[in-house]
Amino acid sequence: MFENLAQVARNSPFGSPFTVAKCKTHDDRSVSAAAAEDYSCEIGSAKYYAYCAFGGLLSCGITHTAIVPLDLVKCRIQVDPAKYKGIANGFKVTVAEGGLKALTLGWAPTLMGYSVQGVGKFGFYEVFKILYGNAIGEENAYVYRTSLYLVASASAEFFADIGLAPFEAIKVGIQTKTGFPKTFREAVPVVMKSEGLWGFYKGLSPLWMRQIPYTMMKFACFEKTVEALYQYVVPKPRDQCNKAEQLGVTFIAGYIAGVFCAVVSHPADTVVSKLNANPGGTAVGAAKELGMKGLWKGLTPRIIMIGTLTALQWFIYDTVKVVFRLPRPPPPEMPASLKAKLAAKQQ
Repeated sequence: MFENLAQVARNSPFGSPFTVAKCKTHDDRSVSAAAAEDYSCEIGSAKYYAYCAFGGLLSCGITHTAIVPLDLVKCRIQVDPAKYKGIANGFKVTVAEGGLKALTLGWAPTLMGYSVQGVGKFGFYEVFKILYGNAIGEENAYVYRTSLYLVASASAEFFADIGLAPFEAIKVGIQTKTGFPKTFREAVPVVMKSEGLWGFYKGLSPLWMRQIPYTMMKFACFEKTVEALYQYVVPKPRDQCNKAEQLGVTFIAGYIAGVFCAVVSHPADTVVSKLNANPGGTAVGAAKELGMKGLWKGLTPRIIMIGTLTALQWFIYDTVKVVFRLPRPPPPEMPASLKAKLAAKQQ
């Protein structure tokens, strides 16, 4: 399979705008600083996808685990807004009832679940971007690149969430249910006994509703923001920026993307929290119970959380690519064939 994907990648329409092999400098020379680098593998090889999946594992697992306290308070505000009236009050009540240790509730399913999700989210995104781009051709891959980012990321997240759902159900139960076991090891058999396999996957549909729009925004907004930053803000081309400068652009673009992600996916996130806290409920029933105002509870902490989270995820992911010397294509450039067609029309 990976050998076939590698061949697809070598013949991919992304060859011009997305890979280093055909990169051009502004004076149209075919040799660029990026092309001169000693890469550890080719785009589309088994090694390339493995490192991308590893980067996704680290970026999602580490960041989501690091913000467990904020995530816990956010979930409690969504599920019981009468008791947890805001961020500061949520932290105060949580610590008063369970001490500082209570702020770490759910860290184990968070670490495991989002590590699994990160493998699928970033690893499959790289795969689908190449496959779909090859299917529509070089020129269309450039012209419709935003749509390509959206479709590739949605496809990746669909599979990633299947791996995340059971861990998310346990995490929300630990954080929000009274009398629920407080460790992952104890919670799994309790859910299995009371609800069966459905207990682990009852939140999958609203999870898709939350995560797929979030991931589509996360990847498309990030890709377009990086392109815009190098075009309008950064005073020199990317291949003239050092690695630290490039990673700085990555972090800024990631944070901007994260803010949009939080707003787009927040109502579904509230439904997921409510549904996993109330066994036997449905997504539609949870939405009706919450009402329009309730669906937006906890948005401020989520913007802070997701903005920081997304920025750090992209920073970690791009850092893994730098450390393991993976090809990091520059912002997309119009294919020569399309330039020629446009020039011909203007004559």
